[in-house]
Amino acid sequence: MDTPLLLAALLSALLHAGWNAAIKASAAPAETMAAQMTAAALIGAAGLLVTGLPPPAAWPWIACSTAMNTVAVGATLRAYREGGFGTVYPIARATSVLVVAGSSTWLVGERLGTWAALGVGCVATALLLLARDTARAPSAGASAATASTLPPAALAWTLAAGVATAGYVLSDAQAVRAAGSPWAYAFAVSVTNALAMGWRQRALGSPWTLLARHARTGVPAGIVATVSYALILWVFSRAPIAPAAALRDTSAVFAMLIAVVWLKEPMPARRLAIVALALAGVPLLRLG
Repeated sequence: MDTPLLLAALLSALLHAGWNAAIKASAAPAETMAAQMTAAALIGAAGLLVTGLPPPAAWPWIACSTAMNTVAVGATLRAYREGGFGTVYPIARATSVLVVAGSSTWLVGERLGTWAALGVGCVATALLLLARDTARAPSAGASAATASTLPPAALAWTLAAGVATAGYVLSDAQAVRAAGSPWAYAFAVSVTNALAMGWRQRALGSPWTLLARHARTGVPAGIVATVSYALILWVFSRAPIAPAAALRDTSAVFAMLIAVVWLKEPMPARRLAIVALALAGVPLLRLG
């Protein structure tokens, strides 16, 4: 993988971690997520006036990606209700990495080289270790025994989110190659995702009401999410899917670093080792 593609995937991961953390930290994550998607849709609609619509060959993939994304967002929000962000997010991302790596060969004919396979393994292992470490750390008022377990409902929703995420990653990678322009595809999917989620979450209220209510977080998150999405689509259009997806899912490691740097949370030595493992996977993916 060329250096510009690697850096773009890592930047996409950092931006993805940032807007997800902002959504989780909000007082009403479901409403803020809806506001974020409405903001992204407005950006997408304006962008399509410049880029034009993706070609017809991309639209079946857009439909598939939108359906999978709707399932993934719904499952993620349910998982957040049952478990912590620091546990749910990395397990979902690790699940996605493993499913994409296992599926890309027979779905799109991409074989992982030895170095790339080792790199994917490093990233997925680091994400799982991060989830385990986060789950074992007792929160205020919770015993270590309680903190060390992830409720079955949370685990089920988390795994569902990971599998659905893998589904839209594979769809996006195929579609952006058919679409030609990652920006046109990103703008189109931003609109279709918002329409689908607006219908699914219609009980929360009007999308415009939710956007006005949560504009302070929703608008910046929508901008960041759009840029993050377009970056990884550009990478998918030029690089093998599994290594690119693994790099994108280092977002969970970035989320941990955001918590340390900006939220001043402590970082035990074992988490430094997890970061080192994830970082070790980056040059391996570059070699692969």
